Amino acid sequence: MSQAVQELRLAWARLRVEVDCGLRRGTWYRVTRFTPSDVFLDVQQCPIPVPRHLLNLVVGRPTRWSVVPRPRDPAKLPPELGAPYAVCPGCRARAPLPGSPAQLTCPRCRGVFAVAWDERYLMEEEGAGGVGVTPAGS
Repeated sequence: MSQAVQELRLAWARLRVEVDCGLRRGTWYRVTRFTPSDVFLDVQQCPIPVPRHLLNLVVGRPTRWSVVPRPRDPAKLPPELGAPYAVCPGCRARAPLPGSPAQLTCPRCRGVFAVAWDERYLMEEEGAGGVGVTPAGS
């Protein structure tokens, strides 16, 4: 099997900008296919095309909680989550962030994962240029 095919099978993506396109902010989705302009993501077992420039791509399943800031339209956010909130890398559940924990146990899957406080997810406007693929956890 070629390295490109192996990496495709291990690629994951999440939104890198705040945009309403049917994906949950902070959630990592398995990549099923690449085209020149789009990346197809497995969303509830259905391949959904998303423009490449909207995504962060990593090789390997992410293993840290995404820290997600308050959305522009907080009416869509359950009030019990607060802001920021976290998204589990294992099962995609959202959870409140009490304080600044280094690790968090998922209330749904019971997985214990580090919290990615060092990421600036949706905190800075990123350019719409090329999107590189980085190892998960970087």
